[in-house]
Amino acid sequence: MDDEAVTGREPAGAPDARRLLLVEDDRSLAAMLEEILGSAGYVVDLARDGQAGLHLGLTRSYDVMVLDRGLPAIEGLDLLGRLRARGVAVPVLVLSALGLARDRVDGLDAGAEDYLSKPFDIDELLARIRALLRRHGDVADTLTVPGGRLVVSARTVVDAAGEARYVSERECALLAVLARRPSRVFSRDELMAEVFPDAEDDGVVDTYVHYLRRKLGRDTVRTVRGLGYQLGTETA
Repeated sequence: MDDEAVTGREPAGAPDARRLLLVEDDRSLAAMLEEILGSAGYVVDLARDGQAGLHLGLTRSYDVMVLDRGLPAIEGLDLLGRLRARGVAVPVLVLSALGLARDRVDGLDAGAEDYLSKPFDIDELLARIRALLRRHGDVADTLTVPGGRLVVSARTVVDAAGEARYVSERECALLAVLARRPSRVFSRDELMAEVFPDAEDDGVVDTYVHYLRRKLGRDTVRTVRGLGYQLGTETA
């Protein structure tokens, strides 16, 4: 994969900013969107071809994806189909010059949640992304975690080879909270309130972090010294 096909931008926003994957091969449009989305508070990764988009979609956690159709290497809807076949449930907005009714139907049938034609209004694009996040951010059943996918309803982490590892109810709840906000660092008090509201000692958070690391690997949860815990960093 060409390293120049992938770029990243850290936002000026809050530490729980949402991660967005932008797959767009038009360099001028991509640069404009990267700037606008970064200024809106998103952590933006940019892929300039379908192969780079597939690599990032399979190896990193995102809250939302903006996807062009006419891409080099792998066409946009083919890329989307490959992600869906691998269990990647990130909500996708297709942004394409192909704007006929049949094109929109094809995009939605391929697994996209929304479809916006070029040329487009920036405010409408941002509003549609916010709507996708509202609809999907807190209800997704399949979440990306280091080393695989967490299926919340089944309390199972499935790795790339399809091997399933089961976690307890509390382990699943803790991992899901971290995975739904992968850029955010949670304090012990916040995790106590969300996952262990009946516990009296915040040491229970450390205990369950230890359980998750023992089952899934030390990189599953990252310790941020003096602040708390964050979803671990995935490796390619």
